[in-house]
Amino acid sequence: MTRETGRKLVASNKKARHDYTILKTYEAGIVLAGTEVKSLREGRVSLVDAFAQERDGEIMLYGLHIAEYGFGTWTNHQPRRTRKLLLTRVEIARILEKLRDGGITLVPLSMYFSNGWAKVELGLARGRRSYDKRQALAERDANREIARELGRRLKGRRPA
Repeated sequence: MTRETGRKLVASNKKARHDYTILKTYEAGIVLAGTEVKSLREGRVSLVDAFAQERDGEIMLYGLHIAEYGFGTWTNHQPRRTRKLLLTRVEIARILEKLRDGGITLVPLSMYFSNGWAKVELGLARGRRSYDKRQALAERDANREIARELGRRLKGRRPA
């Protein structure tokens, strides 16, 4: 059997990018059971309520829902169990230093397979207020309209 190459996205947390300002991102491995990996490959995962915290000098992922594997037996996993993230000691120290400042949280942004290994993209995030969210939406819409107009001009069409 040949090993997968490249990056295959399994799930992303779009709401986190809307609710938080992402300051820095980290890639972390994740400790999984066999049936969890099979469920991930089917794409049966939800990052909606997930968050990461420090416990005993390690970063743990809480609230991540990986659905039970359909063909699993009594060895099936618990869907919302706490999972350990695999980061280097230096990365953990940097993350914990930032988290101690206050007002910053660690949220999972996406899950994917990178060369056959399950990975989680974590983001150091600061919460946005509602007016910041509205401003970000308005800015995105304006940029989309500018890009659309530029595309029309490059094609030689006049706006309607």
